[in-house]
Amino acid sequence: MNTIPNVNLEDFLSDNSVKKQNFVDAIGKAFEDIGFVALKGHFLDDVLVDNLYGEVKNFFNLPTIAKQKYEIAGIGGQRGYVSFGKESAKNKKEGDLKEFWHFGQYVENNDALKAEYPNNVTVSELPNFNKTGKEAFKMLEKTAKYVLRALALYLNLEETYFDNYIQNGNSILRPIHYPPITKEPKEAVRAAAHGDINLITLLMGAQGKGLQVKNNKGEWIDAVAEKDELMINVGDMLSRHTNNKLKSTIHRVVNPPKESWGTSRYSIPFFMHPISEMKLDVLNNCTDKEHPKAFEDITAGAFLNERLIELGLKKK
Repeated sequence: MNTIPNVNLEDFLSDNSVKKQNFVDAIGKAFEDIGFVALKGHFLDDVLVDNLYGEVKNFFNLPTIAKQKYEIAGIGGQRGYVSFGKESAKNKKEGDLKEFWHFGQYVENNDALKAEYPNNVTVSELPNFNKTGKEAFKMLEKTAKYVLRALALYLNLEETYFDNYIQNGNSILRPIHYPPITKEPKEAVRAAAHGDINLITLLMGAQGKGLQVKNNKGEWIDAVAEKDELMINVGDMLSRHTNNKLKSTIHRVVNPPKESWGTSRYSIPFFMHPISEMKLDVLNNCTDKEHPKAFEDITAGAFLNERLIELGLKKK
């Protein structure tokens, strides 16, 4: 497979049972074959997207000293600002050539989870930054809910199987800034080859070249979305839960050609996480003689903690 398949969420949401089933089959097959899909018909409108990019660029244009006051110690980078080069891919010592921000869950009617999650961080210099981030978070979370409903049907589960696990889940919206490259990087790239931790990732801002996905032949292919599309991929939690039936595909963001080093790149992924106590134990209907259980039982919270340590964002 040398291209990323396209689907339209409006088909799943329609009253036409054939269209709905075709969507389920198409997205399930894409996630089995390559682990990525380009999705139209999501809940983000153009005005919200433009507003969010405007606010994000304004934030990253603040002086370094202003941004650093929003870098909160002791929370593994889970909220607020993470400065340039802090995060590295699993098993890679060079830091990625990026800085980023984290908006986290806006917990409703659950005091225990409110206490578990770090608080969101408010940027005092930009009065609309946090409001716009929250609106985008909610629309991406809503989109992700219906994608997971389609995948539940594909896996022969009840359609709302994931709903209770993702309600108030530990999800993250991450605006990323890849600054201009000023000198030849020795080993570092904008984002080294990696798999995502979570259930699914919804990526805004994959319109420009840079994002690449490794296909089943081990070849790197460009993943370029249209302006009105989100690029969606399977994360390690969902891959583990489905015994690798749905694939968490290795991907990377490569450095641009030298003539484009002077330009910034922005992208905004939404990492859909479940609540910490969700069991990621392999689903019984994803095992058989040819596909025995490949993973030990673990909760989402324990798995996330392991991975944050591996990424250098958290100490043991």
